[in-house]
Amino acid sequence: MIHAGKVAFITGGAMGFGYAFAEILGREGASVVIAEINMQGANDAVAKLQAQGIKAIAVECDVANEDAVNAAVAMAVAEFGGIDILINNAGLHLTKYNLPFTTLTRDDVRALFDVNVMGIVNCSCAAIDSMKSRGGGNIINISSMAGNMATSPYGVSKMAVRGLTMAFAKEFADAGVRVNAISPGLMATDSAMADLPADMVSMIINQMQYIHRQGEVEDIVNMMMFLISDKASFITGETFRVSGGASLAS
Repeated sequence: MIHAGKVAFITGGAMGFGYAFAEILGREGASVVIAEINMQGANDAVAKLQAQGIKAIAVECDVANEDAVNAAVAMAVAEFGGIDILINNAGLHLTKYNLPFTTLTRDDVRALFDVNVMGIVNCSCAAIDSMKSRGGGNIINISSMAGNMATSPYGVSKMAVRGLTMAFAKEFADAGVRVNAISPGLMATDSAMADLPADMVSMIINQMQYIHRQGEVEDIVNMMMFLISDKASFITGETFRVSGGASLAS
């Protein structure tokens, strides 16, 4: 198992991309930390992982709260000895965050940036000492093709993820930590399918994408697994689009 002995700390790991990341990494031998604000979901996810023989724990973690993140990382280190892989997956992405800045309340905008931007800062800064002590590791940030256009609060928050990826790649290089980001297009997660009208989904697939099929969670999982592998050992600071070509026109 290629990740035997490794520890993966995954924010928003109870469902969607986060759970898929946890499952594949666990099957490849990693111990998994599900860091979640939704503890019921986190405990359910851990139960499913443990039923497969995967070592996993749930830790309560509001990524927007620096103290909560520090406590969650400390629990992970105490349980498994450290962190090798950090996946900054937690994020706010409801349709309302694509409304204009003048339409959203300031509280909504602040909450969006606290989670999507400061969440990455909090988690990356909290985990780096442990990663450095273990000889390095990988940080994967989840962005979005909306960050290419950045014409909404959500898009701007995801454009910031690209900037953070570049900044932390430089800052953490001497610690042996590579930092990359994945920018998904429309993917068949439960939350995305529940949030978007069917006609919008059809339009994106058939008119915006060059590859006319529904993006699948596995497409993002495959990119994540490549980026944390030795095959990507010369790659850091990059944001990779996985969107069926939908983001290329913007």
